[in-house]
Amino acid sequence: MDTQAVEAARRWLADQGIRQVRDGWVSDEKPDVLLTANQVAHSWAGDVFAEDLNAADQVRLAFGLLDLLDEYWVTCEIRFADGNAEGPLPADVLWDGYRQRLEADRDVEAVTYSLWVDWFEDPTTSATAFAEVLGKDVDRVVAERSEALLRRAHRVLECSGPVRWTVKEPASAQPRCFPPCTQLSSAGFGRASTTSTVTWNRPPHWPSSTS
Repeated sequence: MDTQAVEAARRWLADQGIRQVRDGWVSDEKPDVLLTANQVAHSWAGDVFAEDLNAADQVRLAFGLLDLLDEYWVTCEIRFADGNAEGPLPADVLWDGYRQRLEADRDVEAVTYSLWVDWFEDPTTSATAFAEVLGKDVDRVVAERSEALLRRAHRVLECSGPVRWTVKEPASAQPRCFPPCTQLSSAGFGRASTTSTVTWNRPPHWPSSTS
């Protein structure tokens, strides 16, 4: 976790009159009403992109808010900002934010869920998103084989079901470099059939594909 980004997000929320307490969050306006992290995300995450900051710093602040709240809705606001009239967001900062969190030694379900439903299921962004979070780094993963890089590769492959096989195929040349190898075919690493689409069993709590 990027502790500096988290603390920046915490200070920003405090400036909005939102502070963390033992069992959740409260606002200065209604200090007796306990808010969940999800409520905070829905009410304030979008305001990050209205701040008087350059776009790169807005993205960094948003990812800090994601680390702090651990709520998928923050990633929705990031995607909305990337696709709105003032977008796209700076690609280097955007995808570096995803890569850092995919490498982190902690639960990142909000991030992998975002990759699946917001980026991989959209045919206009699927190939680019896969390339940014893994495809461009396959040679580096193979060469370095660090725990962080392997963790990122495994997580990306686990949620890469919607990505076309032709996009993922170059990564499959080095399957031994992405443990545990016995799970990789179900993650989209191995060819499931002679067709160009790999079938992957999505966790039951994830919504059905809309693509």
